[in-house]
Amino acid sequence: MEKFADARDILTCRRIMREFGTTYYFATSRFPRRIRERVYGVYGFVRVPDEWVDNPGSMTPAERLERLTDWRHQLHKGVAGERPDHPAMRAFVDTVREANIPLEEAELFIDAMKMDVTQTRYDTYEELEVYMRGSAAAVGVMMCYAMEATPDEATLQRARVLGDAMQMTNFLRDVGEDVQRGRIYLPLQDMRDHGVTEDDVLNRRFTPQFRELMKFEVCRTKKLYCHSDMGLPQLPRGMRRAVLIARLAYAQILDRIELQDYNVFAGRARTSRMQKLSCALRVTLGEEKILRQMVRNPF
Repeated sequence: MEKFADARDILTCRRIMREFGTTYYFATSRFPRRIRERVYGVYGFVRVPDEWVDNPGSMTPAERLERLTDWRHQLHKGVAGERPDHPAMRAFVDTVREANIPLEEAELFIDAMKMDVTQTRYDTYEELEVYMRGSAAAVGVMMCYAMEATPDEATLQRARVLGDAMQMTNFLRDVGEDVQRGRIYLPLQDMRDHGVTEDDVLNRRFTPQFRELMKFEVCRTKKLYCHSDMGLPQLPRGMRRAVLIARLAYAQILDRIELQDYNVFAGRARTSRMQKLSCALRVTLGEEKILRQMVRNPF
């Protein structure tokens, strides 16, 4: 099967990942080259439209939706055998065809990006889950196929949950940044239950009620990581280490939020390169032991 992407297209996706997904990029370096290039393609496919949605510059909502429609058109065109226009789409379509990624997962992701253009609030966690099914869970499924994991329902379900956990981690870390775009991803029902108003969040008020809300959401997100951990031993041995590093390093963001006393308005919770290196060393020296501990004693 002839490939659409050349070395320059793969390099473009790699650069996108290195710029916007530092934790993922760090972990991806542990994959074999063939898998690594597929992961670059998946990341490029999701990051390019995510930037249109989150950082539109002078683009109107209608123009953003038009770009997303074209992104879907390029996807369909590529799968049908016609060379896509964008380098990231060329790399992604190659990955779709090589790894048999279900097209509906990519479609769900584009649907979620369209939701981001038009929807800025989610009343309940269940409503937020509908959005995350495309924005996060679908990405977890696509990564499973790219890594050649056995695509049984149990494995795919754990991948979807890991995607949700990482997405929720982003939401909690980025509350202060998202309000600058007029968005609140914290479920409104959770806010009401904890006595937090939209005005509190939009004005970045760190109150005792907001602290309790963040504790609740961090706890919920940790439970998602724990649920996803049961699927890690089922991944192909050559792929497991990179996923484990990404999972552990990303969950450390929650630890940073806790160290900030849950005040996500005080500064962006992030893991340093040294912390990522320490995490990678731990996994390299004791992968099997860590997996056993995670499955037996989550968090």
